[in-house]
Amino acid sequence: MSLLVLDPDVADPASVGAQVKRQLTELEFQTLETPETRVAIDLCRNGTVDLVVCCDWQAFSSLAGTRAGSGVILVGSREQVENAKEHFVELLRAGVMDYWCWPLTAAETLAGVELAQARLQRTASEFNNQMVQMRSELERDQRAGQYIQLGMLPPNPMGIGHFNLQHRVLPSLILSGDFVDYFQISDRYAACYVADVAGHGASSAFVTVLLKNFSRRLRREYRVSMLSDPGEILSWINGELIDHGIDKHVAMFFATIDMRENLLHYANAAHLPPAMMVVDGEVSALEQKAKPLGLFPDIAYQSATCPFPFGAKLVVFSDGVFDIVPGSSIDEKEHFLSEAIQNSGNMAALWEHLKEDQVGPDDISCLMVNHGA
Repeated sequence: MSLLVLDPDVADPASVGAQVKRQLTELEFQTLETPETRVAIDLCRNGTVDLVVCCDWQAFSSLAGTRAGSGVILVGSREQVENAKEHFVELLRAGVMDYWCWPLTAAETLAGVELAQARLQRTASEFNNQMVQMRSELERDQRAGQYIQLGMLPPNPMGIGHFNLQHRVLPSLILSGDFVDYFQISDRYAACYVADVAGHGASSAFVTVLLKNFSRRLRREYRVSMLSDPGEILSWINGELIDHGIDKHVAMFFATIDMRENLLHYANAAHLPPAMMVVDGEVSALEQKAKPLGLFPDIAYQSATCPFPFGAKLVVFSDGVFDIVPGSSIDEKEHFLSEAIQNSGNMAALWEHLKEDQVGPDDISCLMVNHGA
């Protein structure tokens, strides 16, 4: 056990602090000394000392509350100790473990230190038990949240007309800031998107609940113009996020599928890597640049259109995939993904090309849409 004697007069051999220091050293305790309260506080905060024997009663108010796990014993004259009894409750609340009326015999000092040590150990044990209980409750709550979040994902796989849609979401923690959704929005159109909420864990997962609510509202409240213009949908979602005051930005790829004309209408809000379309074995990236959702009001997101013929495939990853694929640059990683997509007919085959067991620090999600598969 390491101890610290705090006394502004500790350099004076006749001072109380110097006497306490000599006695503790004779009792073979590892004992430091300092005349400065600031030094004592720093030593407590970095865990250098377990117990502070404070002979400076004026300095105690500065020391209390900053001990970071260290105990404090006040030492003073009989008169000081007698006066302190009137403030016993306040001293305990401030963190005093004991107060000594100096002088003490070596046996009394040893007993006092051992009592303080036992109290510190008991406090540490109680704290550890509380932390274990809090962690258990937190994990239980997170698991419940994960169950709810998984329940918000669409069926996997799901057929809409002649299109087959699949997804995979791998959270870096229990809850995910990535979200994938797809649904039929009219007899002619289906919608799908991949969203990546900034950060990960519980705070980002809460935003995915809001995104799911937007999916439901969109199916009820869409404007006809939105069906061929997903940029208009992104602008609507952006406005909703800003109105809700969500302190998170969201990257999103949103697409609508015209199942009558076999067309893909898409828009991108800062989502990386770019979505990839495979037609007749050739992979092309659907590149678009735009700001993320939830930061800037009144942004107009642009839509683009490409053919989605029978046998074609759309694949969209979140940027967490960059953490698990080889390559020293983004271009190399995107090239690897392009080859993996080109050589994979379904989600299971695609995932065999990825190091699924090496989940990185970010969430990973993937959407795959096959026409006629």
